Amino acid sequence: MAGQVEGKVALVTGGASGIGEAIVELLAQEGATVIATDIDELRGPELAARLKKAGREVIFLPQDVTSEERWIEVVADIGKRYGRLDIMVSNAGIGIGAPSIVEMSLADWRRQTAINIDGVFLSVKHSLPLMRKTGGGSIIMMSSLAGLRGAATLSGYSATKGAVRLFAKSIAMECAQVNDGIRVNSVHPGIIDTPIWGKIPTGATGAGQNAPIDPEERARFATPLGRAGQAIEIAQGVLYLASDASRYVTGTELVIDGGMNAGGVVRQPAAR
Repeated sequence: MAGQVEGKVALVTGGASGIGEAIVELLAQEGATVIATDIDELRGPELAARLKKAGREVIFLPQDVTSEERWIEVVADIGKRYGRLDIMVSNAGIGIGAPSIVEMSLADWRRQTAINIDGVFLSVKHSLPLMRKTGGGSIIMMSSLAGLRGAATLSGYSATKGAVRLFAKSIAMECAQVNDGIRVNSVHPGIIDTPIWGKIPTGATGAGQNAPIDPEERARFATPLGRAGQAIEIAQGVLYLASDASRYVTGTELVIDGGMNAGGVVRQPAAR
């Protein structure tokens, strides 16, 4: 079914690569006008240019999601250009690991919290007034499987993603209380094959180094489905929550993790 978000205006933070890029592409493909924001001022414009060439309505705006001043500017820009905002995907985030919590610096803890929690808070605070002008919409917050269960070496990351999960529920109840027609949900990816795996500092290979992590290898043993997910599979879940197909869904979690949260299995040889 094409055109699932036809005529809607969508904002996607962290939209220049990985899951964010897949979300931008799919929402635009399904008819939305998409504003992609990111700190990556190289990949962002390239993405917008590529999609425009394909006939999609996409613009790129540089944005550090931890800056309240920039949030005010971005939302004002969207209001001036389009006069509305129907979909807000708060996707920007980082992962910082440590071999032990006692080895994690306060600076890393605060940086991760600023992007993963403060950035989501600011996205809602400044997007809601514009979304309410058109009498409805969908807010989608990117959490993680790590926001539902503990993860050794990623305790700080889990703390931020767990916070996003309950923040989404609370904002869903706030919106329902004032009857503004805005639904709010969180998405919880498991092991997804994106560039973020090469950007998670763990300290395992020395100060300032990144431990090499192969998501496919990790997923082969950790997920019941035996493989890493793809960014498009998360984007398809976001599309569902952004579209009218989910008009009776709010305050809940969409878990897309290959079965990891459900339990573990010992896989049998493939049937011949």
